[in-house]
Amino acid sequence: MTRSGDYYRALVSGQVRGFWPLLQRGGLCLASGPYGLAMRLRNWLYDQGWKRSRRVPVPVVSVGNLTLGGTGKTPCVEYVAGYYRQHDRRVAILSRGYAPSPLLPSPPGGEGLGVRGRNDEALVLEENLPDVPHLQGADRVALALTAVEELESEVLVLDDGFQHRRLARDLDVVLIDATEPWGHDYLFPRGLLRESPVGLRRAGIVLLTRCDQVETAERQRIQEAVARLAPGVPLVETMHRPTVLVNSEGEAPLQGLTERPVAAFCGIGNPEAFRRTLAALGARVCAFRTFPDHHPYTREDVQDLRQWARQQAPDCVVVTTQKDLVKLRLTQLGSRPLWALRIRLQVEAGQDVLERKLQEVLSTEC
Repeated sequence: MTRSGDYYRALVSGQVRGFWPLLQRGGLCLASGPYGLAMRLRNWLYDQGWKRSRRVPVPVVSVGNLTLGGTGKTPCVEYVAGYYRQHDRRVAILSRGYAPSPLLPSPPGGEGLGVRGRNDEALVLEENLPDVPHLQGADRVALALTAVEELESEVLVLDDGFQHRRLARDLDVVLIDATEPWGHDYLFPRGLLRESPVGLRRAGIVLLTRCDQVETAERQRIQEAVARLAPGVPLVETMHRPTVLVNSEGEAPLQGLTERPVAAFCGIGNPEAFRRTLAALGARVCAFRTFPDHHPYTREDVQDLRQWARQQAPDCVVVTTQKDLVKLRLTQLGSRPLWALRIRLQVEAGQDVLERKLQEVLSTEC
């Protein structure tokens, strides 16, 4: 069965062809016009001072992107927050919050428990950064003031904040996914761009993610495009490095996937990047299922996945992403252990530049 999220990505990327998809793309292109006009007007109002950003008494670092999902913001937010924690600063993460997981009642034997009220990214960050509070809400100015006044935070990390200009920031970290850099070259809904790439000129630093998954020539083309769009803005090359297999019962080494058949599933913005990561670990991906980004798993989904897992070869390993596992809260699927990849951001080139930018933020402290 074709899932709506899969079809939409295939449609805007041009993978599906024929008269009807062509007509659909035409309709989406027409809808992109008003959306793009609204974004340009909004940015112009902020640039001209007609709309004002609210500044709070502590430094704010925004981590965001130009496209809809899939660039790997969560590992970057974790990296930035972890950097300031290592420098003994009290940090809080602010995000809008959306798509909380539905409650999945535990079946007999206690095999699963969903979590209500926190979305997947918040759950991953809370699991990986237990000493960093994460505040979610639509009014991020109010969240920032709460973090400063009640939690005595000294640095704030604004998750997915590049287009959220109401809260002033001291540094904009903008991520570009090397495997899908420009959202298929169209604004939403015809493509995946949230705003025109010229918006990169507002960035303080650009992080190119998943550099290990593209050829050197492609990285160079992206670097040249960034230099044209945002002259003088430094670019740092990074990769998402898997570090260990995890579930609620413990950890296992990544070597357990080498030359093993793997059945994988995910509900993330760039599922092909997950597939490529598994292949790079030496896994033989024999089955792969995708769900829409931030998919809220239902009881029916879990039952379907259990049946799917039972159909795989006896020695097959079932793997998902940490963002999916924190919503499912399962240790097994179809009597098979369920594992997730824990991913960290690793800087391949330009770490000194990135750390200098993060350190400069601290000089703005009052």
